[in-house]
Amino acid sequence: MAKYWLMKSEPGSYSIDDLKREGQTFWDGVRNYQARNLMRDEMQVGDRVLFYHSNTAPVGVAGLARVVREAYPDHTARDPHDAHYDPKASHENPRWYMVDIEFEEKFPQILGLDQLREIKGLQEMVLLNRSRLSVQPVRTAEFKTIVKLARSLSE
Repeated sequence: MAKYWLMKSEPGSYSIDDLKREGQTFWDGVRNYQARNLMRDEMQVGDRVLFYHSNTAPVGVAGLARVVREAYPDHTARDPHDAHYDPKASHENPRWYMVDIEFEEKFPQILGLDQLREIKGLQEMVLLNRSRLSVQPVRTAEFKTIVKLARSLSE
């Protein structure tokens, strides 16, 4: 059974438009153990993703993606020239993992965090309670509610 996730990205680094243009990408640079464990241990091919723009105005859900490759070692952790370099990572002990995702849909406009806080049924959502986590699970009902509302927005 497919699971649902929310993955955050700063649009200045990588946006829903970048994913739309490229079609597919690897989700590198996750350096939080809880987020890593979710990607490594629970994400599966076919899982759906709410693509979330963070550290911008407005922050919020920008579109949808789908997991197309399960977790594998994040090679950027071993590259001393990469911003995500971790000197403790090695081939034997990769420490960090990534998944591949593909573009599915860009919403007509961002469904902002303030709007999400007002939606009945989302009060227990991880995003609204532990929002710093860059990769987080989303319940089926939460996912469906957000997608329905986001698709109904017009620019």
